[in-house]
Amino acid sequence: MTTRLHRDRPVPLSAALSGRTRGHRWTRLGLLAGLGLGALGLSALFNQSDSKLGQTLAASGVIPARAAVPEFQADCRAAPAPLQRQIDAIARSFDGKVGIAVVKAGCNWEVGARAHELFPQQSVSKLWVSLAVLDAVERGQLDLNRNVLIQPSDLTLFNQPLRGEVLENGSAMRTVHGLMSSALAHSDNTANDRLLWTVGGPQVVRKVLRDKGIAEIRFGPGERLLQSEVAGLTWSQDMALGRNFEQARARLPKDLRKAALDRYVANPLDGASPAAIARTMARLASGQLLSADATTVMVDILARTKSGPMRLKAGVPAGWKVYHKTGTGQDLRPVTTGYNDVGFLQAPDGSFYGVAVMIAETTQGYKPRMEMMQSVSRAVAAFHDVPHAD
Repeated sequence: MTTRLHRDRPVPLSAALSGRTRGHRWTRLGLLAGLGLGALGLSALFNQSDSKLGQTLAASGVIPARAAVPEFQADCRAAPAPLQRQIDAIARSFDGKVGIAVVKAGCNWEVGARAHELFPQQSVSKLWVSLAVLDAVERGQLDLNRNVLIQPSDLTLFNQPLRGEVLENGSAMRTVHGLMSSALAHSDNTANDRLLWTVGGPQVVRKVLRDKGIAEIRFGPGERLLQSEVAGLTWSQDMALGRNFEQARARLPKDLRKAALDRYVANPLDGASPAAIARTMARLASGQLLSADATTVMVDILARTKSGPMRLKAGVPAGWKVYHKTGTGQDLRPVTTGYNDVGFLQAPDGSFYGVAVMIAETTQGYKPRMEMMQSVSRAVAAFHDVPHAD
């Protein structure tokens, strides 16, 4: 059966700002963008966009290179049982607690392993901060071109490329869109935390998740408090400097660290089910989560993700595209926690698959972890490519 998938038809940004509803130009043009229309072509489209967000992008020179398809034909003829067997086999063969979920956009099925258990998200949760930001932009409460000041008191820990500039110059300035790009594409923790508090804090993110009907996804207290609790520490701002956090953590007795890490894995503050994330990624890809312009912004950034090139992305065949966000948690040798990759895969024919692979804990090294993730995306592509009779 072939199902026509439509967006939720949200009110365009221009209507939210001016009270007028205009035509859905992006619905008609999304397919060309999704199948690889170049930046020059999208520049012209943005210059024609009626929405406030489209006009902002055109004026700022932000030209997404590709976009999801807001409306398309979803081919749902293939029964998912063969893919379920593949996912079961992958999960059984991996030495560690892994959750997997796959959802085909526009089809009423889901496959997975431990798909509805809560797994630590780590940097996967950056997706929900950007979702809240774009929701605020759609409502006219925030502008992507708004400048945001980042000061030493905003610094966090672990991966934060912004830190050097802030410490050298005493501060840094980024637009909201720039912070989104740093948070998602480069997984900058300081950029994400600054974005979080710019949009209103954890409660705002949680409300957006509820309002969009997204269940089984928790949002934690922010990077600093989350990571210090995972480590068994109490946060102080001097931990953001140098390797102060790592040194403070190393001074803790190992049994205290293990107890804190075990508590986190068992009941993660930022826990989410693979199924919920895969469904949400399928909604994003098909234009059912955000307006067309906002979808374009988020998808463009996810296309430029730098982290995890050997995770899901390395398993797809030529012609497929991967839009994804990774997460990597803390280690306490020999255990690694919160090692994830989620997003959506786009087949050459324009079909989308929301995919989430989440490792709560494992003693496996990098290579088997990445190979397991690659096997999931490879299985999805093989399932999609099997011919199906009408």
